[in-house]
Amino acid sequence: MTDAVTNNPLLSNYDLAPFSQIKPEHIKPAIEHTLNLTKQGISELLAEQQTPDWVTLMQPIEQFSNLLDKRWSPVSHMNSVVNSDELRKAYDSCLPLLSEYGTWLGQNEALYKAVQQVYDQREKLQLNDVQIKILEDELRDFKLAGVSLSDKDKKRYGDIQKRLSELSSKYEQNILDATMGWSKHFDDDAELAGLPESALALAQQNAANDGQSGYLLNLEFPCYYAVMSYADNRDLRQEMYKAYSTRASELGSAQFDNTEVMKEIMALRHELSQLLGFKHYAEMSLATKMAESTDQVFEFLNNLARQSKPQAEKELSELQAFSSQHLALTELNAWDVLYAGEKLKQHRYAISQEELRPYFPVDTVLKGLFSITETLFSVTIKESKQSFESWHPDARLFEVYGENDERVARFYLDLYARSHKRGGAWMADYCSRFRFDDGHLQKPVAFLTCNFNPPIKGQPAQLTHDEVVTLFHEFGHGLHHMLTDIEYLSASGIHGVEWDAVELPSQFMENFCYEKEGLDVISGHFETGEPLPDELREKLQRAKNFQSAMMMVRQLEFSLFDFRIHSEYSEQQEFSIQGILDDVRNQVAVVQPPKWNRFQNSFSHIFAGGYSAGYYSYKWAEVLSADAFSKFEEDGIFNAETGKAFKENILERGGSKPAMALFKAFRGREPEVEPLLRHSGITG
Repeated sequence: MTDAVTNNPLLSNYDLAPFSQIKPEHIKPAIEHTLNLTKQGISELLAEQQTPDWVTLMQPIEQFSNLLDKRWSPVSHMNSVVNSDELRKAYDSCLPLLSEYGTWLGQNEALYKAVQQVYDQREKLQLNDVQIKILEDELRDFKLAGVSLSDKDKKRYGDIQKRLSELSSKYEQNILDATMGWSKHFDDDAELAGLPESALALAQQNAANDGQSGYLLNLEFPCYYAVMSYADNRDLRQEMYKAYSTRASELGSAQFDNTEVMKEIMALRHELSQLLGFKHYAEMSLATKMAESTDQVFEFLNNLARQSKPQAEKELSELQAFSSQHLALTELNAWDVLYAGEKLKQHRYAISQEELRPYFPVDTVLKGLFSITETLFSVTIKESKQSFESWHPDARLFEVYGENDERVARFYLDLYARSHKRGGAWMADYCSRFRFDDGHLQKPVAFLTCNFNPPIKGQPAQLTHDEVVTLFHEFGHGLHHMLTDIEYLSASGIHGVEWDAVELPSQFMENFCYEKEGLDVISGHFETGEPLPDELREKLQRAKNFQSAMMMVRQLEFSLFDFRIHSEYSEQQEFSIQGILDDVRNQVAVVQPPKWNRFQNSFSHIFAGGYSAGYYSYKWAEVLSADAFSKFEEDGIFNAETGKAFKENILERGGSKPAMALFKAFRGREPEVEPLLRHSGITG
């Protein structure tokens, strides 16, 4: 064994990853070693199989998969949250290896036949329902990996997958580099009028971190959003809007342009779907989702658009009238909409996100979030007292205990925006609940990552209400991952859950941020501790559906754009990503952005995340989550029995059954769209 393998922290026998010891030079040798070990192990396993069964075939394969997960997930996480040139290079060097391994596994005919053999003998082997569901999913995935293709087509499939993984990484890196590549310095705050104290303090902190005095604006989301919402300086809003909406395009920093990357991604996805016998990539995407056909998805989205657009147009005309009368904005441009919206909201409801911020210090919100979780799902959450290896001083570690005081899960929390950290908010799994063949039970661990304003000037970090909602959303994903009671890797937590149902627990948790009983426990002024006053709470609740139809059509614009480019792609010259986006906007959008807006160049959900031809999932799952929450509205939002039923039928069951079956077990019927429209204040 080489030194790179023997003294490699990624290859040590760790429980939680030794983050502070992991260096870029450790990464490729560790992943190469693990992939070789796994390939050799599976090959030996297949050579031994006469009559394969669950114990001799599926269990060992899940153990190999788990080993690879535990070694790769820390690397993937660090690449997102403490990115550097060296780390990125090491991460990128592994992508082709992982892609090749995935193809080798998915196209392994001997393995496919062995799994089919186990499935065919399922009754004789007395397999349970979860094992059968896993086998059915595996057999489907073999076909989607091209196991039945000719040798020539198999090779082409592998080459495409390898290239797609490189392109997705490149797309994400271009956004990060373009975001980090723009900043604007001010000596004083004369041109920053309107910005709240928290945003000014953040800009001062940005400047200090950069070794400057004064104020530094950047394109990290908390800073960008504050300027777009509050800056009175219209030229500054326009400048920042242009910088943000042309990121990673030919109009921004040309060296980070994603235009050709997107074109190649689209062409390769289409070729992949054709290889596998699908009409297009959108049809291929639905093979692993709840939705049954592309027509069903379009009908779903277009129906929501029909019901929402008239109200969205009314909301926009109200905003235009207000802007003209009160803000002297005779023409409302894209960089005015958030600003004018914030002013109208203040005018109508006398409430702003900034006014709410002091009532939501991070630790109070977390305490309330944990209290709600404990009440509903009979668990206890405590911050870990033991020291742990971390990638950054911001990271914290928490433990989740079940009813008998046994630890059932842990999660890392990394809440604040910083340089070299990917934007947005997400939950990722570090490891899943899984029982080994020796009886040892691995408990799930999650990464929960956000990009909020850090603590400033000795005060605790304070969240806007929108950020509180984001935190609840990601924690809902975390609960789905952590509270599972399934002990097979392939159906544990979010594994094996259809992608268009995976947002159900996350969107469900958001509802508690608007209820009086929820707000009472998640709020407390950072100086006095007093909860959100009734007057502010009532304003917040009245303002909940402010411009909700405008927000609905915006999400539908993203969903239709995504689904159309993936179902209408053609190699012909006239196919244009921009052209389809323009067409969708003409159909559903009420705010038309300027011609130079390049939103698609930083739409990482579909070009670098898991939402390609699946962005509609947010709305699809929102129907499920709104309908699920309506049961709590009927029974009482902290009703322990209803909480128990949600935990037992949704959170604990992971991917052990089809999502529709689990939903019906909880709700007693199929989902209805009415609660979503009602919660959104859309009358249709």
